[in-house]
Amino acid sequence: MMAYQNASSGQTTENNKDETLLPKESLRAVIEDWYKTAHFKSLEESTKAVYRRLLERMRAEKYSENPIALMQSKHVRQIMNKYNNSPTTANRMLRLLSMLMEHAIHMGVAESNPTIGVPRMRIKSQGIHSWTDIEIAQYEKKWPSGTKERLALALLLYTGQRRSDIVKMGSHSLTPHGLYVKQQKTKTELYIPIHPLLQKELDLWEPNNTGKFLVTDKGNPMSVNNFYNYFIEWSRQAGLPQGCSPHGLRKAAARRLAEAGCTAHQIAAITGHKSLAEITRYTKAAEQTGLAKLAMSRLLSSVKPD
Repeated sequence: MMAYQNASSGQTTENNKDETLLPKESLRAVIEDWYKTAHFKSLEESTKAVYRRLLERMRAEKYSENPIALMQSKHVRQIMNKYNNSPTTANRMLRLLSMLMEHAIHMGVAESNPTIGVPRMRIKSQGIHSWTDIEIAQYEKKWPSGTKERLALALLLYTGQRRSDIVKMGSHSLTPHGLYVKQQKTKTELYIPIHPLLQKELDLWEPNNTGKFLVTDKGNPMSVNNFYNYFIEWSRQAGLPQGCSPHGLRKAAARRLAEAGCTAHQIAAITGHKSLAEITRYTKAAEQTGLAKLAMSRLLSSVKPD
């Protein structure tokens, strides 16, 4: 318990380990056991890599040797407080601790989940930058129709998908109902109607041996990281500021759909979002903008300038 208390202060103490403690009752043992579960093994490799990185930090701490059944909410908060400078990491730690506690309950070495009720840290950042229409136009001016660079933008902007799904798209994705997507992250299956501006780029696409829409300069299929690096460089060459990323076009796609009057559920039918929280922000912003314009137009009609 002393190790738990010292977790947030950085102090170290000799671990007076209870010799009667069964190894499986420690936090460290629960982490090791969770690695073997079907749940963990079914995660995407990228997700497992992130989880392992954070869990190994946790497993290396002295407090991981203590009985998980004795963990309390205050200990959870102390662990999170170690990452005050990185709220995103702290919130991921909270999520992982919650999953570990649920697994511990399943193992029979804990009776309750102390993470319940522990608030997430507030993140002041606005998150990934959503491309503006001016930035989109600037990119399009640099890369004309028929180029690989323009096709990449059209795929991102007119499907609203993540780069992990964009790189998998190819001639096999075309169906009578539109582009078929099975999202890598969520496994959600979507049929996305093809926007005329995307269709224009697809008509100019030259088939290759891979069948994929986007390939490297050597003609090989693009990996997720390949595509990210290429796209960041194309954006830089277009004179765009840092922060104009592929994911920012997914956000721009949601914004444009909201401004066109789509509901949160209609937007999710395109983007595949499971949570409507982010989409709701777009729709509310679009509604506010529309209402503000209507209100001002009515004011102008009732009060004529001199």
